[in-house]
Amino acid sequence: MSGQHLDSNCVTLTRFVLAEQSKVPYATGELTQLLNAIQTAVKVISSAVRRAGITQLFGMAGETNVQGEEVKKLDVLANDLFINMLKSSYTAALLISEENETVIEVETERRGKYIVAFDPLDGSSNIDCLVSIGSIFAIMKKEDNSIPSLKDALQPGTKVVAAGYALYGSATMMVLSLGNSVNGFMLDPSIGEFILTDKNMRIPSKGKIYAINEGYTHQWDEAVKEYVNNKKDPAKGKTYNARYVGSMVADVHRTIKYGGIFIYPATTSSPKGKLRLLYECIPMAHIVTNAGGLASNGKIPILDVQPQGLHDRSPIFLGSKEDVEDILEIIKKHEKK
Repeated sequence: MSGQHLDSNCVTLTRFVLAEQSKVPYATGELTQLLNAIQTAVKVISSAVRRAGITQLFGMAGETNVQGEEVKKLDVLANDLFINMLKSSYTAALLISEENETVIEVETERRGKYIVAFDPLDGSSNIDCLVSIGSIFAIMKKEDNSIPSLKDALQPGTKVVAAGYALYGSATMMVLSLGNSVNGFMLDPSIGEFILTDKNMRIPSKGKIYAINEGYTHQWDEAVKEYVNNKKDPAKGKTYNARYVGSMVADVHRTIKYGGIFIYPATTSSPKGKLRLLYECIPMAHIVTNAGGLASNGKIPILDVQPQGLHDRSPIFLGSKEDVEDILEIIKKHEKK
């Protein structure tokens, strides 16, 4: 390893989580075990994403490869990994996945006290063109010792214990909100560990970027139109840059790093918005809020929304505090009309 400096005291994700656990009286280590299982799933997905183009992992599910093995589409593989890793961690009671219609119950003998909602591969339609994709998760606690049911899964974001996302970009990064802080860990492929690189991430209070799919302009309500027009009009102050990847993890990660606003509003064709509450909006809202930003559905904070169904959708306005406040003021003004 000549010429390379190896840090003999690097903070790995596992080390970080263990240190956090030690601060909590009566901690059982179950959450640490759970986060370890997610970390392993993310490492395997990252490896598969990196090889996707070569091994044709994005072939149609159900195809067979040269060896006669069935090729799993990347999003199916990611989902299986999350489910298997979480079940075998002995820490979860219920799992909620974007890929599964109903809740996934964990067998009694492997049951723990946590409920995990996840989107195993967010932005998977972008795989074929090598645009960044990610995984998102939120962890809640089961409130009592009853048999786990759908009711346990439908908890508002205020009950989230920890949340995070993995971004498979030019490098693989995992951002975790545990306790009240948000920290970023970069995967070092040479040692196969996530290393703490972005300590105590804070979102700027105001940015100069807006992210929204402008192809739907004709379907927005007047408040969203006014806000976006203001950001383009030099007469209304400094104009903003438009940036939109179309992969929620990539767009939110940039918003946390550089500030600004990410918007996925209600449209006439998706009156409830398009992003799912439990495993997209809530985890991202938890992370952004703990990083000093805001996340709203246009009326109330995302974290206060009570989910009614597993795959509920919600409009979302998320990002720098002042930018989100700006659009909420415009929405209020239009409601009064």
